[in-house]
Amino acid sequence: MNYLWKLAAGLWLVMALTGCIAEEYDFTPPAVTLSNTDSVQSAELKEANVVWIGENNKQIKKEADDIISFAKKQEALSYKPGQKIDLLFDSEDFLVEELSVSLWKNDEEIQLALNDHRSFSLPEEKGEYVIEVYLRSDSGSAQYAGNVVIQ
Repeated sequence: MNYLWKLAAGLWLVMALTGCIAEEYDFTPPAVTLSNTDSVQSAELKEANVVWIGENNKQIKKEADDIISFAKKQEALSYKPGQKIDLLFDSEDFLVEELSVSLWKNDEEIQLALNDHRSFSLPEEKGEYVIEVYLRSDSGSAQYAGNVVIQ
C-alpha cells in the first residue's frame, strides 16, 4: 500500500512539473486592442514606434516618421461620445512601467485618464481623432496609433 502512495505522489509531481517546463514566452511587443465595453466590438491598434528587446536579446525596432499621418492612414474606428473603452494586451510577459493614452485633434493633445483596469472614457465632443497608446516596460517601449471617429 505504501508503494502505491509513493507512485501516486511521484506521478502527481511529474504532471505538476510538466506544466512549468512547457511554458512559452512571447518576446515581441504586445498587440494592443481597444475593446468597447458596451458591445463585442474590438479593434487592434497598429505599432508606430517600437524599441523592444526580443528573444536572445535581439533588438526589435520600428519607426514611423509622423505618427499623426501614420494613424490617419488606418481604418477609422467609430465610437460614441463618452464611451468607455478597455485597453487589452494579447500577452504580458513584461513589467509595465508606464502606460498612457492620448487623443490628438487639430494638433492638440488630450491626455485620457486610465483607471486600474486599463480602461478610459472617450471625450463627449464629436469629431475625428488620432489615438496614441504609449507603453514603456522592462523590455522596451512601444507606441501604437489609430484613427478614431466619435459620432
